[in-house]
Formats: sequence, C-alpha cells, structure tokens
Amino acid sequence: MLLVAAPVAGAVFVLGNLLALIVVLLGVSIAAAFGWIALTHRGAPRAFALVAAVVAFLAVVVGFVTALAVRDALIGLALVAVLIFAGASLSRIAVGGRQGRIRGGEVAQRRTGAAERAVLLMNPRSGGGKVEKFDLVGECRARGVEPIVLSPDDDWVQKTVDAVEAGATVLGAAGGDGTQALVATIAAEHDLPFVCIPAGTRNHFALDLGVDRDDVVGSLDAFVDGVEQRVDLGVVAGRVFVNNVSLGVYGEIVQSDEYRDAKVKTSLDKLPDLLGSDGDAPELRLTGPDGGPRTTRQLVLVSNNPYELRRLGGFGTRERMDTGQLGITTLCVESTAEAAQMTALGLAGQLDRFGGYDEWTASELVVEADVPVAAGIDGEFVRLEPPVRFSMRPGVLRVRLAHHAPQASPAAAMVRADVATVRVLWNIARGVPTPS
Repeated sequence: MLLVAAPVAGAVFVLGNLLALIVVLLGVSIAAAFGWIALTHRGAPRAFALVAAVVAFLAVVVGFVTALAVRDALIGLALVAVLIFAGASLSRIAVGGRQGRIRGGEVAQRRTGAAERAVLLMNPRSGGGKVEKFDLVGECRARGVEPIVLSPDDDWVQKTVDAVEAGATVLGAAGGDGTQALVATIAAEHDLPFVCIPAGTRNHFALDLGVDRDDVVGSLDAFVDGVEQRVDLGVVAGRVFVNNVSLGVYGEIVQSDEYRDAKVKTSLDKLPDLLGSDGDAPELRLTGPDGGPRTTRQLVLVSNNPYELRRLGGFGTRERMDTGQLGITTLCVESTAEAAQMTALGLAGQLDRFGGYDEWTASELVVEADVPVAAGIDGEFVRLEPPVRFSMRPGVLRVRLAHHAPQASPAAAMVRADVATVRVLWNIARGVPTPS
C-alpha cells in the first residue's frame, strides 16, 4: 500500500502548499534572469547581477521554509524520502528484475560461453589510472584474456586491427567513451563481439548498456560467461560516436587555447561574446521535425539514440540503444526573459513548452554553417567542416555483457505516469502478482 499511498500523499502536500511552490518558481526564475545577465555581461553589470541572483535564490530558500513552517517542512522532507523509496521500489517492479528487460520491449539477447581468443585493449590513463588500480592486466590473464596496454604514442585503431588480424574473436576496451568508440568501430567492421569495461571517468556508454560501473573487475566476466545483444552506433562526418556530439557555445569555449589552464575564467571571458542573437558563435542551421528551418548559436546535441532530457529521473541517460534513431536537441535562449521562462518551465517539467527548445528523432541530420563548427564527439573536441552530416548504423555492434551484470539504464528503469504504471499500481493494491 505504501507504493500507492506515497504519490497520493505527495499530491496532497503539493496542493496544500501551492502558493509557496508558485513563489519558489517565481523566485528561481528571477534568479535565473539575473544569472543570464551575469553570463552575458562584463564588469559592474556582471557583479551586480551575480549578487542579485544569489540574493534571490537565498530569499527563495528562506521564504519557502518560513511559508511552510518547520512542521510542514519536516513533513515535506519525510514525503520526499518516502517517494524516493516508493519510486525505487516501483522501478524494480516495472523493470521486472529480469536481465535484458527494459521499457519499450525486450532486448534480444543470447547466452554466450567463453571467448576462443579474447583481447582487451586498455588505456592506462583513463579514470585516474583504473587499469592499474584494479590490476586489470592480472585479472585478464586469470580469465584467459590477452591484455594490451597502450601508450600515448600508440595508434589505437592500428593496434585493434592488428589484434583482429592476429585472430581475436572478441574485442574489448577498458577506458573512457572515446576509447570505447575507437575499439567498437573496428569490432563492428569485423562483426566481432565487443566488451565494454568501465575504466574511464564517467562511462556514459557503459551506464546505458546496463554495465555496473562500480564493478570494473566483474565486467571482465563478459569474456567468459555473458549475454550478447546488438546496439546501434552513430556516425558524424564519417566518424563513429557511441554517446553524443555537441555543437555550439560549449564547443567554442572548450577549444580555445586558454581553456585548459583556466576553465572558469576562460568561460566567463568568452560567454558574453558568444551568447545572444548577435553573438560570435557561428549560426547552426538544420531542418526541424516539422520540415521547417531551425537556427541556433548555442546548442545542437545529437545522440546515438535519444536521451531522457525532460525528467530528473533518468535524466541524461538513454532508454534504449537499438532504436536506429538519432536523438536531436536544440536550445536557443536570446534574452533575460527567455532565460527566466526556460528555468520556470524546466522546474515545472514542461521544458518542451519553451519556444527555444526542440527535441526529436531522425535517422539522418545535416547541420549547415558558414565556418568550421566546434564539436565535442564523446568528450573529444574537434572542428568539423560544414555541412556536418549525421547518420545511424543500426544494430551493427555486438555487445557482450557479463551474465550476472546486465541491468536497466536509469532512463529505462524510470517510472512514468502512464497507463502501464497505473495498472502496475492497481495490481499491487489488489495484491495481484506482477509478472517478472
């Protein structure tokens, strides 16, 4: 009954304190408006706006707690805790606890045994030295996997091709997402199984595949006892990416010579010249979901399968990796008022109602510009000659995961307020077993 009662109690609490919540949205929007001024100006206007934004935010916090009073505030915190517990429990029920089962359908998997000749290429610098920290060389040898530790001067592509020509039947990569993309490209070209070892810093690709990022050593078991499934790869300008490609202001800042030594200072120095309708960032032109033109100087994010970007639950992860579709998101904010509006809508879970935000899927995309475009490809920043062409390679990568490890990505496990979720809740309340 807790799973049913918690959302109802949460709704009652929200409705009972609706005025306070509206004040919070208004206050945060004001803080966002001043924040926009701080980002797009220099000198005294920036200093004043920054102070005003901080004061507005603190006023929101103090005002909210005062409006609710201590008792209501404690009740609110208790409800949040209960809702988190209920949400986590319902997520486990919705996912069903079954390997390979995610929202939107079953992932086609098949059980695999030990690889005939497995090779793992390792980047010793990734993740602050996880290769050495977890003794991946020794762990590989204990499992009959050939370890290849590469140096900064090595050609990753050539080393991977050499491993294939030497008879490798399964390829793996231990490193960050850029490392994964390089080895996955060769694995897909030769239709060989690929093993993702999360030895990087963030390991977004591993997370969305369902690899346990906290069990680096355990992920090696994919070489000896695993399940295999096919996933897609994205392509930009002839180059494979496993996660996403970002175009716009961020890429322009990161590629400046000063950024590496002074990230915050460089960002603050360059943002006033890049943001806004008359900024120096190149105009990016593309076709929207309705066939009409879209332009922005700020952000075009293209991903290998669409990301969850509207809800906090599962935010920044992918529900599936086999839809054959690019996820495309554009953002354009040109004024203080628009910054405030976008913040308010985002907090209300209605970001798609903001006029400067677009999100859709497509199998191909072309981005036009008048100058070379700054792009971040799986975290590596380069400049691409326009037109920048994106496409998908559906189901080309045979990913092998440890049999004990596959789990749903946060986006796939996220509980939505849809008919299926209501049905699950109703069955729980009636005591009807949920299929596993």
